[in-house]
Amino acid sequence: MLRKLVSRRTLAAVGGATALSAAGGYYFLNSGPSYPPSTKETRRPPQPWTPPPREHHLDALKASTNPGEEFDLLIVGGGATGAGVAVDAASRGLKVALVERDDFSSGTSSKSTKLVHGGVRYLQKAVMELDYEQYKLVREALHERKIFLQTAPYLSAMLPIMLPIYKYWQVPYYWAGCKMYDLLAGKENMESSYLMSKGKALEAFPMLKQDGLVGALVYYDGQHNDSRMNMALIMTAVQQGAIVANHVEVTSLDKNGAAGHIQGARVRDALTGQEWNIRAKGVVNATGPFSDALLTMDNPNHTPIVQPSSGTHITLPNYYSPRTMGLLDPATSDGRVIFFLPWQGNTIAGTTDSPAEVTATPLPQEEEIRWILEEVRHYLSPDIKVRRGDVLSAWSGLRPLVRNPNAASTEGLVRNHMIHVSDSGLLTIAGGKWTTYRAMAEETVDKAIEVFNLQPKRGCVTEELRLIGSDGWSRNMYIGLAQRYGLETEVAKHLSENYGDRAWTICSYANSTGKAWPLHGIRLAPGYPFIEAEVRYAVRNEYAQTAVDVIARRIRLSFLNAQAALDALPRVVEIMAGELHWSAARQKAETAAATAFLASMGLPPGARPRRLSDAPRNVVECFEGVLGVKRAAAAAPSAAGHAQEIVYSRAQFGAGEVEALQGAFAKRAAGADRLAPQDAYELVRGLPGYEEVRPKDYEYVLEEAGFKANKDFSFDEFVEICAELREVLFAPAYSGKDKVQRMRIPVEKSGGGV
Repeated sequence: MLRKLVSRRTLAAVGGATALSAAGGYYFLNSGPSYPPSTKETRRPPQPWTPPPREHHLDALKASTNPGEEFDLLIVGGGATGAGVAVDAASRGLKVALVERDDFSSGTSSKSTKLVHGGVRYLQKAVMELDYEQYKLVREALHERKIFLQTAPYLSAMLPIMLPIYKYWQVPYYWAGCKMYDLLAGKENMESSYLMSKGKALEAFPMLKQDGLVGALVYYDGQHNDSRMNMALIMTAVQQGAIVANHVEVTSLDKNGAAGHIQGARVRDALTGQEWNIRAKGVVNATGPFSDALLTMDNPNHTPIVQPSSGTHITLPNYYSPRTMGLLDPATSDGRVIFFLPWQGNTIAGTTDSPAEVTATPLPQEEEIRWILEEVRHYLSPDIKVRRGDVLSAWSGLRPLVRNPNAASTEGLVRNHMIHVSDSGLLTIAGGKWTTYRAMAEETVDKAIEVFNLQPKRGCVTEELRLIGSDGWSRNMYIGLAQRYGLETEVAKHLSENYGDRAWTICSYANSTGKAWPLHGIRLAPGYPFIEAEVRYAVRNEYAQTAVDVIARRIRLSFLNAQAALDALPRVVEIMAGELHWSAARQKAETAAATAFLASMGLPPGARPRRLSDAPRNVVECFEGVLGVKRAAAAAPSAAGHAQEIVYSRAQFGAGEVEALQGAFAKRAAGADRLAPQDAYELVRGLPGYEEVRPKDYEYVLEEAGFKANKDFSFDEFVEICAELREVLFAPAYSGKDKVQRMRIPVEKSGGGV
C-alpha cells in the first residue's frame, strides 16, 4: 500500500496538481487591474505648465492663409471624437487645428452614463443572435477599456456593478454571460466576476429589494468623469502642438474653384463676431449628432447618416446607493436596462432612449424622469421612499447613432462608428461611444493620411501616450495636497481625482480661508468639494469663456445639483469677471444665460439662488452690518420665494398650514377619522394652491407614497399625500402634445454610455 502511495505515477500526479495550483494561485494574486505606477521620482510637485492663451490660438488660425502656414488637418468638433483625433494627429507630428462651435464637450460627450465599458448587453446580442459585428464591438471595447484606464488613471477607475437575481434559473445564465465577458477581456480583464449570496448582496447594497431575492452577480467595468476626460484630451493635444479654439463656429466650407475640393473653412468667433478663413489640407467632421449639418453644408442633397436618439439621466442624493457599488437592472418594464451608479458623491440613474430632433440643448422630459423613478422604485427596498423631489438634476444627451439607410426601422441603428469621405474630400467620423474614442481616432487619422496625402513624423502612439495630469499623479497624491496646503481631505481627493498632477497648480491659485482649518480651499457650494480656485484655473488654463463652461464642463456642479449650481453662480460670475475683465452688462448676461442653461438640467422654473453665507459681500453690506441695518428684501423674503424654499428644503408645511389641513380633513370626514381616496382627492382639489392637481398626478403620488392599495386614508397619510402633491406641482410640467415617444430598445443600443 505504501509503495503505491509513493509510486512515480502518484508523485507525478501530486507534483503536477501542486504546480497547477501554485500557478493558478499566482495568476489569481496577480490578476486584476495593475494601477499604472507614477513616473514621478520625488514628492515635490511637478513643474507647472501654462498653456498658451486663447488669443494665441486665434492668431494661429488666422495666419493659416499665409504661405507655409496651412494646417494639415482642420477638425470640426471638440467632443470626445474630435479631441481624440486631435491628440492622435498632433502626437504623430501633424499640424492640427480644432474648432468647436460651443464649448469643448458641450454636447453628447458630457452627458453620457459615465461608463467605460465593453458592453455586457452587446455580448448578449452577439451570442443570442450570432451577430459577429457585435462580438467585434465588445472585443474592441474591452481592449480600449484597458487603455482608457491606463492613459488617464486619475480620471477613470474600475467599478463593481451588481446584477440582482430574483429567479434561480438566472443564476447560471448571468454567471455564464459574465464569465464569457471576463474571458473575452483575457489578460486585460479588471477583476473576475463572482456570485454573491442574498445576505452578502444585501450587505453590499442594503437599499436593494429583498423580497424574492436569490442572490446577485457582480462584474467589473470602468467609470470616468466624461467632460474632465474631454478637457484632458484637449489640453494634451495643445501640449502636443495642436491649435484649438472653443466658441468658434464653421459658417461655410472653402472649396477650390476647379475641382471643388475642400481646402478649409470660414469660421466665426461667437464671442466677438469676427470672421476669417482657415486653410487646411483636409477637414475632419467630428461633430457627433450634428454631423449631417456639416455634410449638408458640403452637399445640399446629402442623405442623413445619423439618427439621433435622446437619453435622459437623473441625479439622486448619495443615500440611494453605496459609494463603491453600482447596479444594473437588466429587465425594466419595456425591455431596456437601467444603470444605477455612484458618481462624484451622488447617484446617477438612467438611461432612456427616445427618437429626438437635433438641438444644441435637449431638454429632459418630465415623463422620462418619472419613468426612471418608477423603475428605480421597483428594485429598491419598499421602505425607501423614491421621491420626485429627490431629483437634484436631470439631463438629456443625444446619442450619435449611425443610421443604416437600408433599415426599415430603428432596429437598424447600431453603436458602431462609420468613417465616410465625400466627393469633395470631407472626412466624417460618426457614431461610436466614449470607450472606443481612441480606436476611432486612430482609424480616422489613418484614413486622413491616406486621403489627404499627409506626411506624419511617426506612427500612432496613443496606446502609450498618457494624458496631461497623469505623469506626476499617484493614488496617494491627495495626502501631499492636504499636508502642503491645509486642504480638507474631501477637497484634496476631489482635486487629485479630477485634475491629476495639475491639482498642484490649482492649489497655488487658492486663497486663504481665514479659518483655523482648512487653511485653503474656499468651497463654491456647501456639501460639494468644488473650490473657487478651480474657476480661476478653468479660465487661465482650460479656456473657459462663459459661466456655463465652468459650472457644466470644468466642474460638474450643474450635473450633480442644479440648485447648488444656481446658488454658486453669482460667485462664479464674480471670479470670472475679475479674470476676464467683464463689464456689469456682461456679468448680467452670463448670469441669465447660465440660469437658462440650468433649466435644461432639471432646475424647476422660478428657482432663485440662495445666499450661501451671511458674510457681507460688498462695502454697502459692511456699513449695513456696522449700523445694524438690514434691507427689507433680505429681512423678509417674498411669498413666492418662501414657497420655493419650502419645496427645495423638503420642509413639509409652514406655520398654520397643518392646522388648516386638519380642519378641512375633519370637516370633510364628518366625525370619522379616515377618508376614502375619492373624497380625499376632492378635498385636495378644494384646497388653496392645489386647484391644478390632475387625477393622473393624484394616482402617481398614491403609487409613489405606497398608498395605491389603501381603501381609505388617515390624517397623517393625507398630509403626506399633500406634501407629495406639492412637489409634483412644482416639478416642470409637460403637455400631451410634447409627450415623448418611447421605443422598445434593441439590446445593442441599451445600456451604457455614449
